[in-house]
Amino acid sequence: MFSIFNKKKKIQLDLSGVGTDMHSHLLPGIDDGSPDIETSLQLIAGLQDLGYRNFITTPHILWDMYKNDAVSIGAAHRELQQALQQNNSNVPVRAAAEYFLDEHFDELLETNTPLLTIHENWVLVEFSFVTTPLNFKEKLFNMQMKGYQPILAHPERYLYFMSDKKWYDELKDAGCYFQLNILSLAGYYGKASLQLAQYLLNKRYINLLGTDCHHFRHLNTLRSADNIMEPVQSLLDSGLLLNPSL
Repeated sequence: MFSIFNKKKKIQLDLSGVGTDMHSHLLPGIDDGSPDIETSLQLIAGLQDLGYRNFITTPHILWDMYKNDAVSIGAAHRELQQALQQNNSNVPVRAAAEYFLDEHFDELLETNTPLLTIHENWVLVEFSFVTTPLNFKEKLFNMQMKGYQPILAHPERYLYFMSDKKWYDELKDAGCYFQLNILSLAGYYGKASLQLAQYLLNKRYINLLGTDCHHFRHLNTLRSADNIMEPVQSLLDSGLLLNPSL
């Protein structure tokens, strides 16, 4: 017999234990994230409702598409800060960047251009989603030689690692931090990314969580997902998660 008591109770997502969302695209109009101030304010308010108290937003620096730098990011950040103040919001929002490991990134290192950091010397970087990047270990080593701590954004989304997971071991052995997209735990990016996320969690390789929030589809998925809280809480209980220290 059907009974309402047999229904699985939906677990409300509460990310207050995580505290800081350290990967998002909330600055207005400078990449494929928020297109304008109003959207930025609404996304931040929605993420606050899920428990976040601090934000480190990370616009793309991908030279073929988004030619951002400290000047453009700083200007968008000031615009957002002013809008938050005008709306009587004192939520802390800092700005860093998500660097694509391309030739422009190599030039930044070679010219000793200061990189925008998540925290202290921590720098968020990403690979291509399509093909295994060339010389990525050399690029990460060069970062470290310049005094930076690499954080690899969403390693579960590089599906070419699925058939040869030893790359994850090598990256961890090289001292790279791993940042998992919470949306991957909801299956937002597909079954393969979910499987890789679970694999990396089981290996205890995840150091940081981020929403990678770009738009309302991401926010609404977080609001409606009922399978995220358990792995997030497990990661918090492990003591491995660095977000609360940010």
